[in-house]
Amino acid sequence: MGEPAEQKATYDDLYNVPENMIGEIIDGELYTMPRPSPKHAKVTSDLGVVIGAPYRFGRGGPGGWIILDEPEIQLGEHTLVPDIAGWKKERFPSSLITNWIEASPDWICEVLSPSTIRLDKTKKMPIYAKHNVNYLWLINPIDKTLDAFKLVSGGWRLLNAFVGNDKVNAEPFQEIEINLAELWLE
Repeated sequence: MGEPAEQKATYDDLYNVPENMIGEIIDGELYTMPRPSPKHAKVTSDLGVVIGAPYRFGRGGPGGWIILDEPEIQLGEHTLVPDIAGWKKERFPSSLITNWIEASPDWICEVLSPSTIRLDKTKKMPIYAKHNVNYLWLINPIDKTLDAFKLVSGGWRLLNAFVGNDKVNAEPFQEIEINLAELWLE
């Protein structure tokens, strides 16, 4: 007699994740990770400010975007929590009745940490591609790098790799310059 089939995680399982953890469901499996470290949090906070003013509010940039920290996103059977996500305003749902957003973002930024790098690169990147997220940035605050990808023919193409104190003009936010040195916690 065979072993019983393992039960897939459901959204209800996320209610049992401790408050100091983040939960995601990928391929029917529940993944939990601790809240971000200060290095990680500084990158997401500061990047949100740098991008938010010109792209969310139109201060020094074109406006027209919704930028959210750690939104819960439903992409098919997956429940993901990217570090930052952005939608062009016209693509963002006009009403939300759930805690999650079902519309694929136009841009996602994952800030890598030793505990999440494998999950971000091997599990989440293919899901983002499958669900037509057009741009993906991977930032590593330990190595002080930013890799900017664009979805091309269903796969990720590296547009640019930045390191250290580089000045960044990267799609989809190429109208502004981001000084990487300002993101790192020294």
